[in-house]
This record gives sequence, C-alpha cells and structure tokens, in this order.
Amino acid sequence: MKNKQYFQLVTAGNVAELNIYGDITSWPWLESDVSAHNLSAQLAGLQNVSQINVNINSYGGEVAEGLAIYNALKRHPAKVVTYCDGFACSIASVIFMAGDERIMCNPSFLMIHDAWSCVAGNADELRKQADDLEKITSASINAYMAHCNLTEEELRAKMKAESWLTHNEAVEMGFATGVTEMEESEQPSQNAKKRAFEMFMQAIAPKSAEDDEDKPDNPDDESDNEDDSDDGNGNPDPQNPSDDDNDNKDDEDPDPAQKWSGFFNALIRD
Repeated sequence: MKNKQYFQLVTAGNVAELNIYGDITSWPWLESDVSAHNLSAQLAGLQNVSQINVNINSYGGEVAEGLAIYNALKRHPAKVVTYCDGFACSIASVIFMAGDERIMCNPSFLMIHDAWSCVAGNADELRKQADDLEKITSASINAYMAHCNLTEEELRAKMKAESWLTHNEAVEMGFATGVTEMEESEQPSQNAKKRAFEMFMQAIAPKSAEDDEDKPDNPDDESDNEDDSDDGNGNPDPQNPSDDDNDNKDDEDPDPAQKWSGFFNALIRD
C-alpha cells in the first residue's frame, strides 16, 4: 500500500479516501496545507461514491476554513467516516466531528480549546475582539454538542482549559464512536541500537547453550579432574592444569552473552 500523502484524495470503487495531514489555511503554501476551496472542489466531483474516509493528523488552523470543510463534509450525500490518525487539534477536531462514524486510533488525541486570535488597537477594539471570539467559539461548541454527551457547561470548561483527550476519553465523552487498534508494524524499530542488540543476543544464544552443555553435570567428574591435577609428588602436572588455571581461563574468556550485553546496554542507554 502506498504511503499516505499530506493532502490527498483517492477513490477506489465507490469509496473515497481523503487525507488531511497538515495545517488548515486559506493560503496553502506547503504541500501539507489544506484549504476549504481545494477540498470542497474535490468533494464536488465525488458524485458516485457511497463512503468518504477522512484521515486527520493536524494541529488545526483557520476557523473559517475548518468550518467550511466541516459543512462541506456534512452536506455530502455519502457516508463520512473520520479517523484521527495522530492529532486532531483545534479546528481539526471540529472537522473530525463531521463524521457519521468518528474513529480514534490507538494511540491518538483530540485537542479542544476556545478560539484565539492576535489583535492590535484601542480598548474598544480589544473589547470587541473578545466578544467576537466568544461567538466564534460557539460555532465549535455547536459542532461538538451535536454528538458529545457532556453538558454545555462541562464542554465549555474543558475548552477553556485547553483539554487533550485520549482515544478512550473521546469515546467516553461521545466525541468519537469507536477505537481502532493499529496492526503490528513490520517497519524497523524506532530504536535501531536496541533492535541490533536484540538480534545479536538471539544470534549468540545457541552458542551459549552449547557452552552450557559442554560443562560437566556430575560433581564427581570435577573431583576426578582434581585428582589428576598433579604428577603424584604434589607438583602441578602440566598435562592436567589445576582448577585455578581453569578459573583464570574462565576470567579471560567470559560467556559471549555476558561479554557483549554490557557493551550493547551502554549503547542503548538514554
């Protein structure tokens, strides 16, 4: 399967796949940027699809653009299934609410908060901006309240606190309808040094097992070896080295697993 692009619309049969993997803006400069104009134009061309899957990973962006995308998805006759693939923050969480089914991945997060802005001007202009922001925030509240099971007061409190919701919390509060578990990845481990250590230990495990099998199991065998460690006159027999010599040899040649584990542990230590 091809990797998902930042902003991409792909159709397969009667199902369309829409990826929103970037900022939501009216001035899309980057490949990852998403605008309501571009998205709505593509949605208008989807006349023969019965389902639209919307995959979201976005920190949010402009409220006006996000509301337009939300309404365009709600207006489309196809069934809309939204997926939170990573973060659906701010206005991106409102777009997430456009789904007839709203699926959180494990792990993923929603972030909800009050609208904010930058403003310059006199006291009257600043007061008006504060009033305007409260009205703009109410648009997001309406989208959330259409599905969540919180009271409006509870929702406003969470938005005021700028709340991050886990996949389970999103389902419990009604923002999401379900959670999908991600399949085990065949991609390389995020910690390459740790993975190299694991592979090395697996490779030398058979060697360590063979060495253990070579060690005598019967203590009498060791005593017999001790009897043969001198030449009969109390002098060490060069042909039969003593246990002390064997101990020294063991010190010089440790078990391979012990020899290398310390080395790799030092490499993977944070």
